Amino acid sequence: MGVAISPEALENYRFQRYIVALSGIILTAKFVAWMMTGSVAIFTDALESIANVAAGVIGLYALYLSMQPRDFDHPYGHGKAEFISAVAEGAMITVAGAIIIIEAVRRILDPSDIPNLEIGMALIVITAAANFAFGTVAIRKGRKNRSQALIASGKHIQSDAYSSLGIIAGLLILYVLTGMGHNVLWIDGAVALIFGCIVGGTGVIVIKRSMEGIMDKVDMELLTQIVDTLSENRHDTWIDIHNLKIVKYGPTLHIDMHVTMPWHMTVMQQKEEVRAITSLIRDRYGESAELSVTSDPCREFSCQSCRCECKERKAPFVRLLEWDINNLSKNAQHGKE
Repeated sequence: MGVAISPEALENYRFQRYIVALSGIILTAKFVAWMMTGSVAIFTDALESIANVAAGVIGLYALYLSMQPRDFDHPYGHGKAEFISAVAEGAMITVAGAIIIIEAVRRILDPSDIPNLEIGMALIVITAAANFAFGTVAIRKGRKNRSQALIASGKHIQSDAYSSLGIIAGLLILYVLTGMGHNVLWIDGAVALIFGCIVGGTGVIVIKRSMEGIMDKVDMELLTQIVDTLSENRHDTWIDIHNLKIVKYGPTLHIDMHVTMPWHMTVMQQKEEVRAITSLIRDRYGESAELSVTSDPCREFSCQSCRCECKERKAPFVRLLEWDINNLSKNAQHGKE
């Protein structure tokens, strides 16, 4: 029952390996910066990078599982592993945010000097630029290949870049004001507190979106794309489409639909129309799209929306049914209710 690994899944897995390697390098650089300065704000950044590395490893394993071919025990594949890994990533981000907040409050109440601040800030700027670049590419690849794990990893390291920039801004203010003779060491803890809240909020959002994927929440953007594709390329023999459902398992799309066709068509003619629909969808989404198309015979109420030549017509043609995400998702043939 196994099938070949899709190119998209393999691409996701390989790119995730680069993310894990980069996260390890950035983690090292940030801890060097923290050890040189003792800044709790930089410690905030370093702590989030620990979550990045751990989450990256989990995401890598999830992508490895999700790209495995279907088997007897997993007839729909292993793609759900991506959502589970994204939940784990979100949990790690949230915990990191909580730890950061605790440490930030402690530093606000008991501020201390920060040596070598210039070198520490320079290292954080470099890591922020690398994180933002890799995060942007990861999100683009994840959306292109419909990989929730890769999108979660991209958002995670991109949020790390935003946090780093905000921390740099706060430390720069601290650096300038301290040089002017002001006692503002509390700014270090205040900056960490702000971004600890941001980090925690990011984790909650990642968990929420991942849970929606586990529960097969409808992807409205994807559903709209498919409806538009069918509408723009419809055949006269596709009188009606209903009961359209889409389920994502990693990079694989499982699409079910019922198509109303003229009752007098032969089985072979109906198969040709089903093949046309399948080719239409796969031209856009590749071989990772799996379709289950059921052909239903037309009924008397279908005549007014059918412009095919038919000797058994019960009513004159009035107009074609307008397809949108609402009526194509209905269970019954349109006009029956």
